[in-house]
Amino acid sequence: MNARNSIDSRAAAAMVMICAIWGLQQVAIKAAEPDISSVLQIAIRSSVAALAVYLLARFRGEKFRLDRPTLLAGISVGMLFALEFFLVSAGLRYTSASHMAVFLYTAPLFSAIGLHFFIPQERLSIVQWAGIAIAFGGVVLAIAGMGGGSGGVNQLRGDIYGLLAGLSWGGSTIVIRTTRLSSCSSKQTLLFQLAGAGILLSLLAMTADNLHFKLSAVGWGSLIFQTVIVSFISYLAWFSLLRSYQASSLGILTFMTPIFGILAGVVILGEPLQIEFVLGSVLIVLGLIVVSCSYLFYFHKRVAPKI
Repeated sequence: MNARNSIDSRAAAAMVMICAIWGLQQVAIKAAEPDISSVLQIAIRSSVAALAVYLLARFRGEKFRLDRPTLLAGISVGMLFALEFFLVSAGLRYTSASHMAVFLYTAPLFSAIGLHFFIPQERLSIVQWAGIAIAFGGVVLAIAGMGGGSGGVNQLRGDIYGLLAGLSWGGSTIVIRTTRLSSCSSKQTLLFQLAGAGILLSLLAMTADNLHFKLSAVGWGSLIFQTVIVSFISYLAWFSLLRSYQASSLGILTFMTPIFGILAGVVILGEPLQIEFVLGSVLIVLGLIVVSCSYLFYFHKRVAPKI
């Protein structure tokens, strides 16, 4: 196995761009919701991006593994990816894009807990469990500041959808790490995810009653951004970085994403911020960093030469 490089200025700059893009995607979906249903947006972007990934793989002559265990794992991860973004689209109808950006990126907490039971090398330490406790304390604090009435109930509903979306994302990570997908190419794994979301959400779009599609500058801009920039370029760039740099180091940098999401929601959509949500978000990010930094420390401790 080739050794991964430590983070350098090039990788750090790329991660800033990737995290900014990921932080903006919830804002793009919510901004275009009046013109194009969020479920339909994600179905379209996933289908087009899946086709682009497939054509790129064919152009480069890459072959995909299609044995039964790989296909079963691919179907599972595709269903989880579709569920994740269905919950995102449903949640954005009730809560703000900034809230969704924070709660969606609790996914590493759920994947860390799951991998603790499936992979002996990734069992959580006491410090990591403390980080998880801090993060979930932040979740409680972030939703505690919502007032009563229908508005507060609706926002709570949307926030819960965001947490469930994070759970689905964490579940897909567990599937990828514990099945044949762990040895598949990044393009094949991404194709399973995008195709699953494209097919399942398209079927949902054809059966739902509250879908709408109206041509507009905002709608087209959102679709182009989500399809070309988010689902194709940023995901391939992320997987490319994973092939060259330490995953644990990159994982720490992804915690910029909720920050970009909050800023984008406030600046672009004019979303208000409650002090409880801000403090809770800080605790969530802090807890995630504690968990990931502990992984990084453990990795360096294991590979450091003995003298």
